Amino acid sequence: MSIKKPARSRRSLLPGAGLALFFVLAHAGAAACEVRLNEFLPAPGRDWDGNALFSARDDEWIELINLGVATVDLSAFVITDADSTWRWRGSGTIGMGEHRAIYGSDAVSWQTANGRTIAGFSLANAGDTVRLWHLTANETLLVESYTYKPHEAGTDRSIGRHPDMTGGWKLFDGLNPYTGGLDPQGNGCVPTPRNVNGCGTTPADPTSWGRVKAVYR
Repeated sequence: MSIKKPARSRRSLLPGAGLALFFVLAHAGAAACEVRLNEFLPAPGRDWDGNALFSARDDEWIELINLGVATVDLSAFVITDADSTWRWRGSGTIGMGEHRAIYGSDAVSWQTANGRTIAGFSLANAGDTVRLWHLTANETLLVESYTYKPHEAGTDRSIGRHPDMTGGWKLFDGLNPYTGGLDPQGNGCVPTPRNVNGCGTTPADPTSWGRVKAVYR
């Protein structure tokens, strides 16, 4: 990250102030880069967003993770698919170590509020690319992307990092086992939006009030 020197003499700064300013600005840029893709599910077969209705569009989800030590403003981040059309722009913040799941229904809400075409994430079941972008004052930077194959987009299969946060991309096929020979092979773990990726956790399957009432009818 390059920082332009102020026009006036550095003598006007208090001792150590220049170093402190550099640290603050550098830390801010580094913190933004610590928001990463952690897991996503392109072909839902159930009510993942917990609104008691299944929708192939609204129940897709993409999980972000904050790997840094500071809270980050999500309004500087955009999610797209392969064609780089903005599908969602963030709002609010994401805390240190937080897993944030953004559902297709969240993308629809953002698209509606901003006069965009209503399409959710539009992640293709035949294979597609998930991209995370960071907006700066001067440019839009690609943080990272992942291009998945058709077998990774089987119903209720997710693609995520394993180990959580920093590992390589794996196929989480615990709800729909993959038996073919393509890589990545399934790991038998279940998708876990908003939770740590791994076989020791249970899927975060939201329970809506309508679902609770249905159980006790």
